[in-house]
Amino acid sequence: MKDGVTRRQVLLTGAAAAAGTLSAKFGHGNTDDPTQLRDDSDLKDTNSDSSFSSYSRYRLSFGGPPNSDQYLGKLVPGLRKSGLKPVPFEAPDVDKLSWKMVSGVKEFELRCTAVNREFLPGKYMNVWGFNDSMPGPTIEAFQGDRVRIIVHNELPEPTSVHWHGLELPVEFDGVPGLTQHLIPPGGTYVYEYELHQTGTFFYHSHVAMQEAFGMVGFFIIHPQIAYDPPVDRDFGLIFQNFFIPPNSATADSMGMDWNWHTINGRSGPYTTPLVCKHGERIRIRLIDFSPMQHHPIHIHGHTFWLTGTEGGRIPPSAWIPRNTTLVGVAMAQDFELVAFNPGDWIFHCHMVHHMMNHMVPQIGPRIREEHGVSHYLDSLPNRPSASPSLENPAFAIPGYPQKMQSMQMSQEALQKITERQETRGMRKKWHEGVKGLMTVLRVLPEEFYDLVMHRQDDIPSGAIFEAIAKGDYRTHVP
Repeated sequence: MKDGVTRRQVLLTGAAAAAGTLSAKFGHGNTDDPTQLRDDSDLKDTNSDSSFSSYSRYRLSFGGPPNSDQYLGKLVPGLRKSGLKPVPFEAPDVDKLSWKMVSGVKEFELRCTAVNREFLPGKYMNVWGFNDSMPGPTIEAFQGDRVRIIVHNELPEPTSVHWHGLELPVEFDGVPGLTQHLIPPGGTYVYEYELHQTGTFFYHSHVAMQEAFGMVGFFIIHPQIAYDPPVDRDFGLIFQNFFIPPNSATADSMGMDWNWHTINGRSGPYTTPLVCKHGERIRIRLIDFSPMQHHPIHIHGHTFWLTGTEGGRIPPSAWIPRNTTLVGVAMAQDFELVAFNPGDWIFHCHMVHHMMNHMVPQIGPRIREEHGVSHYLDSLPNRPSASPSLENPAFAIPGYPQKMQSMQMSQEALQKITERQETRGMRKKWHEGVKGLMTVLRVLPEEFYDLVMHRQDDIPSGAIFEAIAKGDYRTHVP
C-alpha cells in the first residue's frame, strides 16, 4: 500500500498491466453480512507524516508505543462485531466429526483405524488415525457442553484415547492400566464428561508407538461468546513427522529420525493455503504432534501475538509479539494477527530438514540403485549410466548439490497441487518454494478473495500476485 492515502479513499494504482485488469473485469464482491461488520472509525487515519502512533488494518503501520492497545495490531479487533458467537474453526484438509444430541449430550463416534494418507500427489503412506483420516476429524464443541465420545477400536491391537489438556474425571483420562483397561481390537469404550474449559486441545492414542504412527486430532472448545478482540477466521494446523524409508510407504514408529513432514496430513506444496481477506483479524492454532521434533514457526510479512496455549487463553497483558516462535512436542500455541499486508506469505517451520520432503540419503530409484553419488565420484570411469541431469560438471565440486534434486512430479500430480481453489492466481512456480512443513497464508483484497474463493472465472497464473504487487486493487473501508 502507498503512503499519503487515507483509509476512506479508494486505492487504485498501476492499472495498466494484465493482472491489473482483474479488478475491472471481475468487479468487487462482498459476501459478509453487513450486520456482522464492525465500524472501523475507532482506528485513526494514518498519513505520510505520521509519528507511527496509529494503526491501520490495511497497510504497514506501527500503532506504538508498546503499551498501546493498537501496538502492532495487538488488540485491534476483526471486522466482526463483539458479542457474537465464535466463527467456525477451519482445519484445511481435515474434516469435522459430526455429532447428534442424545438426552442433552453431544454424542460423537470415533473409530481408530489404519489410514492410507496421500502426503503428496500419488505418494500414499501407511499410517494410523481416526475415522479413516490422519489427523483424525476435528471435535468442535462449546464451553458448558456435555460430550459423549464413543470410541471403536478397528485396529489389530489394543489402544486408548487421551484428551490432551482437558480437566476431566480421572476414569476418562485414557491412560492404559493407570485409569482404564486398553480397548481391545473390535472393542468399544465410552468417554463422557462436561467441558468447562475453552481453548486449543487435542485427542490422541496414549500408546506411544501409535502416537508416532499419527493418531491425533483437534479438540476445539469455544467460549459461548467470542473473546475480544473478535477474529474473522479461526484456522488450525497439526505438524507431524514420520520416518518412512526411501523404498517404503509404511511409517517406522521405532525410527529415531524423521524424513517426511506433514501439516494436517499433507506435505508442502500439497498443503492447502490459509486464505483470508485483507484487513481481517485471524487466529491460527498450531499443534506440534511430532514424535520428538520441536518447530520454530515463522510467518512472513506479519507480526503475530501469542494469545493461547494448550492450557487455554493467555491474558492480554502476557501476550508476546513474534514472527518466529518455538512450539515444542505436545504443545499448542494460538497466533493472532491483523492481515494488513496483502500477498502470498509462506508460513513454515524454520528447521532446515523440516523444509524438505523425503530427506534421506541419495539412494534408490531417485538417483542410482542402492548407491549414493559419492560412490561413483570415486570411480568415475567405471560408474554405470545415470540420469543426464546428474552428468553436470558441478558434481565435481565438493558439497554439490546442496539444493538437492527434487523428486519427479507428473503433470497430473502438479495439477493436483496448482489447480485447487485456494491456489488460483498464485505465481506459476510458487510450488517450488513450498516443501515439507510449509504452507501459505494468502491475504487477498476483498474483490480478489471473492474471485478466488467464490467464483469459477479463469484466472491466469500469477495474475492475483501481480495485481497485488502493483497495488492494482481497491480497499473498501466503512
